Amino acid sequence: MTLVTAALTPAQLESRIADGVLVIDVRAASEYAQGHVPGAVSIPLDSLSELLPELRQAARRRGLAVVCASGVRSRTACEQLDEAGIEAAGLEGGTAAWQAAGLPVETAPDLGERRVWAMDRQVRFAAGALVLTGLTLGLRAPRARLLSAAIASGLVYSGLSGTCGMATVLGKLPVNRPRPEHLDAARAALSA
Repeated sequence: MTLVTAALTPAQLESRIADGVLVIDVRAASEYAQGHVPGAVSIPLDSLSELLPELRQAARRRGLAVVCASGVRSRTACEQLDEAGIEAAGLEGGTAAWQAAGLPVETAPDLGERRVWAMDRQVRFAAGALVLTGLTLGLRAPRARLLSAAIASGLVYSGLSGTCGMATVLGKLPVNRPRPEHLDAARAALSA
């Protein structure tokens, strides 16, 4: 279908926000709470498909821009929206580029959730723990070192491809899933 527009620079997104575009942040709720583009609506990537009808209506009324931490998840979200016939533009470089451009971020109030590490921190911790486990177990059972090799291979692939299978798996953990009331709040924001 190819409705996806070219990626936006932070300055271009700032201009579009002034014109009324709705910003969708597809990071985990915990990442969103730590700092997001002002006015952005939190819809984690894994929940995007649940809100397609509301996103379609919002795109028709205001236009959509999608952001994440670095631009990888927002590209994936734009592709999913494109497949559903919804036009959206992503922020090149994500909120990291937004902040690097000196633009403001908002933090979300504590919504009664325990603080969850940012996804990149969770991935680093899990990968490191698995590598250490493989090496430690490898002292008694040399084949256990294959676990460390598998994790290292996954990290290399992640770096080359710009995707992260471990983040995808960790994102499905209950602690990383949005609560139903968060999706209700997103629905309300999309309808406004």
